[in-house]
Amino acid sequence: MAHFLVVPQWQGSPAARAMLLTDGAAAIAGDLPRAATTVLDVPLEAGESLGTGVHRLSALQRVRELVRDNLEPGAVLIGGDCSITVAALDALDGGTEDLAVVWCDAHPDLHTPETSPSGAFSGMALRAVLGEGEPQLVLSPGIPPERIVVVGARAVDAAEEPPLGRLTQISSSSLSDPESLAAAIAKTGATRVWVHIDVDVLDPSEIVGVSSPAPFGVSAAELSTALRRLRERVPLAGATISGFAPRSPVDAVEDLGTLLRLVGAVA
Repeated sequence: MAHFLVVPQWQGSPAARAMLLTDGAAAIAGDLPRAATTVLDVPLEAGESLGTGVHRLSALQRVRELVRDNLEPGAVLIGGDCSITVAALDALDGGTEDLAVVWCDAHPDLHTPETSPSGAFSGMALRAVLGEGEPQLVLSPGIPPERIVVVGARAVDAAEEPPLGRLTQISSSSLSDPESLAAAIAKTGATRVWVHIDVDVLDPSEIVGVSSPAPFGVSAAELSTALRRLRERVPLAGATISGFAPRSPVDAVEDLGTLLRLVGAVA
């Protein structure tokens, strides 16, 4: 059985309702097997930027320490905002030299502190995985662009276009081919893969509880099928499901079936 690490971090999010991410994490955790689930005690305070261009940096550093102390091999992280994946990869057993990353997100998260309109680290998370951005938060060494596959990105800022052009991309429509993702990862030569899912990669018709919905997203059925095919070819080093921010308990219940389908695909 997979181990679930619930990381209700909100401090990396740019959203006005960022703290609802803690509610989303709790809602998912409520349907996970208790014996296989660890819930981190993430501080609620915002934290300080510490003279950098990253808002709430001190809180992000504290959560990173918590993830490092509690991450188990093959864990599925439940967020929280997208930047918890950076913390997990930094703590990954065996390092990242043999690792590919699948980044499923409507937004590619490729800003740096210099280009970010918000200063929120979630929007810099994939750039940090590449080893670029705020030195206190980036992976070192970063994962090379040829071992990163971006799925479903469609809300891209101008400053993100050049780094996105360095990465392999699979569009929402291309995911209708269930072999497309596995084939892209096989080409990287990696022997393990980390799957990151921000649930706003899904089409808004399939999920309510996201802060920044973007039209023309992927379907949960196609994404789940693609992930299962991927796991048949390349072992998972771990996974993240992030970005769930339901406005109410009713919204949370409405979305849980879809979310648990994704959980099943990576666990």
